[in-house]
Amino acid sequence: MLTVLAPLLLLLNGLAAGVMLGTQLGGFPYFAVLPVDRYVHAHAFMGRRYDPAMPICLLGTVVLDAVLAFDAPNAGARALFAAAGLLAATTPVIAIRKNAPVNRWMRTLDPDNLPDDFQDPRPEWGAWNSRRSWLTMAALAVNCTALGFLL
Repeated sequence: MLTVLAPLLLLLNGLAAGVMLGTQLGGFPYFAVLPVDRYVHAHAFMGRRYDPAMPICLLGTVVLDAVLAFDAPNAGARALFAAAGLLAATTPVIAIRKNAPVNRWMRTLDPDNLPDDFQDPRPEWGAWNSRRSWLTMAALAVNCTALGFLL
């Protein structure tokens, strides 16, 4: 079972970490320099491109980490899989509580007709996105370390 679950875990966590790294290296820095109306348009466009792939990758990572935290043959690996699972589980919590509400709201806006009381969400959204990105990448690093105990 380990020979199937471990590679699948690395695939899912690696895909999620890669997307999150991409947002840190290019996506958000690009969003940050756009005029507000172009940002609203770009955010709405990009926001719906990652569903359902990212939730599947993240939730799959959490589930597989939980399974391996109980089934790995080595105590060190089990502890590391559990730690990676907690790191990975934090990412969707941040996404659901902090990023998704902004994403849904952005899709309802007309970039050519922004409300008078429009408040640019980039500073807060970007900070939370950065946190979840680093957590996802940390989970990948911990998962790789856990697998090292099994080689």
